[in-house]
Amino acid sequence: MKLRAIIVLFLAAICGISAATGINRLRNSSQAKTAEAKHETVPVVVAAVQIPRGHMVQAEDLKICRWPKEAPMEGALAEVEEAVDRAALVPVIPGEPVLNAKLASKDAGRGLAPLIPKGMRAYTIQTSRVASNVAGFILPGNRVDVLLNLKGARDDKTGGGSTTTLLQSVEILAVDQQLDAPAENKVDPDKLGSVTLLVTPKQAALLDLGQNMGRLTLSLRNPEDDQEARTRPAILADIRFRQEKPVEKPQADQAESAPIATEERRPEGLPIIMLRGSQRAEVLVSSNR
Repeated sequence: MKLRAIIVLFLAAICGISAATGINRLRNSSQAKTAEAKHETVPVVVAAVQIPRGHMVQAEDLKICRWPKEAPMEGALAEVEEAVDRAALVPVIPGEPVLNAKLASKDAGRGLAPLIPKGMRAYTIQTSRVASNVAGFILPGNRVDVLLNLKGARDDKTGGGSTTTLLQSVEILAVDQQLDAPAENKVDPDKLGSVTLLVTPKQAALLDLGQNMGRLTLSLRNPEDDQEARTRPAILADIRFRQEKPVEKPQADQAESAPIATEERRPEGLPIIMLRGSQRAEVLVSSNR
C-alpha cells in the first residue's frame, strides 16, 4: 500500500508539473503574439535625398521605411511607383514621408504648371527693377505687396505722379527659373530678370495693365503678416513738402494687439490752385455750407 501511494503521488506531481509548464508556455505564446501584433508595421515611402520644390520625383529619390501600424499616417504612400513622375509641391527633406498631398498628380505635367492651384494663375513680371528694391531677398514662397507707380502731368491732381499698393500678400512662385529657394537664401539682384506671382485671374489682369502703363515694384512681407494694410495712394502733390515723423517699431508683445495704422485722410473740399509769380500753391476750400 505504501508503494502504491508513493506511485500515485509521483504521477500526480508529474501531471501537475506538466500542466503548469503547458499553461506557462501558452501564456508566453499569447503575450508574444500580442506584442507582435502591437508592433506590427507597414511600408511607407520616404525621401532618400533632398527633393526641391517643383522637382519631378524619380525612383532613386525614394526609399521604403517601416511605420507602426497602430499610428497610421494620412496620405502616406506604400509603394515607390505611386510617387514616381510626380512633381513635388513643397520641398521634402531626407527621411521625411512623401505624402500624397505633397505631390502633384501624374497628369499635371512638368515645370511650373503643377504648382498652380485650380482657379489661380501664374503671372510673370519681366523686370529686374521689381526685385532690386529689396536687394535680392525675395525668394520662392515669400509673400509680397505689389506697388504700381504711374507718371502724370504736373498740372493734374497727383502733381506729376502716384504710387499705389495694387496687390497685397501675393505669393512668389518663382524667381527667374528657380522654383525653390537657393541655399544662401538670397538671389543676385543684378542678374534677376523676372518674378512669377501666384494670383487670381482678376489680379493677373491688374498686373498686366499696371506693367504696361507704369512700373511695378515689390515690398517684402513677414510670412506671418496676413493683415490687410489700409493705405491710400501716395501722390507727388502730397509728398512734395511733406516731412514724416519717425515711426517706432512695435514691441513683440504689442504687435498682435496693436490696431492697424491708418493714414490721415486729406480734408475733403474743393481744390483751388493759386499762382503767385513763379510759385504755385493748392488750397482746399470746404464745400460745407
